[in-house]
Amino acid sequence: MNRSFTPPTDDTKGLRFLYNTVSGRVVLKLLCAPWLSKLCGAFLSSRMSKFLILPFLKSNNIDTADYFCDNFKCFNDCFTRKIRPGRREFDMNPLVLVAPCDAYLSAYKITDKATFNIKNSVYNLERLLKDSSAAEQFSNGVCLVFRLCVNHYHRYSFFDGGEILSNRFIKGILHTVRPIALEKTPVFCENSREVTYIKTDNFGTAAQIEVGAMLVGKIKNFVTSGRVERGGEKGMFLYGGSTVVLIFEKGKVSIDDAIFSATQNGLELSVRMGEKIGSAQKSL
Repeated sequence: MNRSFTPPTDDTKGLRFLYNTVSGRVVLKLLCAPWLSKLCGAFLSSRMSKFLILPFLKSNNIDTADYFCDNFKCFNDCFTRKIRPGRREFDMNPLVLVAPCDAYLSAYKITDKATFNIKNSVYNLERLLKDSSAAEQFSNGVCLVFRLCVNHYHRYSFFDGGEILSNRFIKGILHTVRPIALEKTPVFCENSREVTYIKTDNFGTAAQIEVGAMLVGKIKNFVTSGRVERGGEKGMFLYGGSTVVLIFEKGKVSIDDAIFSATQNGLELSVRMGEKIGSAQKSL
C-alpha cells in the first residue's frame, strides 16, 4: 500500500501566544470561560452566522460536490455537512481495521512511559481515560490518534461492529500553578472528551474517544449504547472539536511499522474514513 507521510501543519503560533505570554494567558482565561463558549456556539448555530459559510468553503478549498450543501441555515450546518453516498467507501472485510474519519493519523505503542500529543496537550493513557483500571487493561496495546483539520469531513463512524459497554463524558480542565501574570507559568490543560468502550466483533475490547477543543467540547454523539455496526455513523464535531482516538488491547491489531516510525519522526499519515489502516492480529 502506497503511503504519503507529511509533517503536521504549523498551527501552534496562536497556542504559543496563549500559553507563553502574559497577554495570551489573559485571553486564554477568557476563551475558557463557559459563558463565552456557549455564546460562540449559539452564534455559530444561528442564522446570523451564514455570512461565514462561503469564505470558509473557499479558504479551505472544500469540494462542495462531495457533500449535501443545500439549505445551510447556519455556519455549523456547513461545518457538520453530510457527505454524499459513495464518496467514502468502507472496507467491509471484518479483519481489516479502517479509519473512523478523514484525518491525519499518528500511531503509538502503549508502554508505561508512553505519552500522546493530542490537541497540543500531552497525555499518558491513565490521564487520557481518567481510569486507572482501564489504562491497565490497554497496557502494551496500541493508540491511534486521528487529527482533523477544518477542511476535513467532521462526521465520524464506528470502525467495527460490536456492543457498547459504557460511554463517559470527561470535562476539560485548566490549571496554572502560579499567577497568570508570570510569563513562564506552566499551563496544564485537558480537553473535554467522550470515551466509548466497545466490545468489538473483531478487535477485542476497544475505546473510541472524541476530543473537543480547549475546555468546552463540541462533540455530538448519536449512539451511546447498544449494538453498533461497522461504518455506522457515531457522531459529529461542531466547530471546536476535532480529534478521534482509538485504543486497543495488546495483541488485537497489527499496524504497519512505517506508521509508528513516521510518528516518532514527527510525520503524519493522511487517511480517509473507511480505508484500511491495519488488520486484526492473528492469534498464535
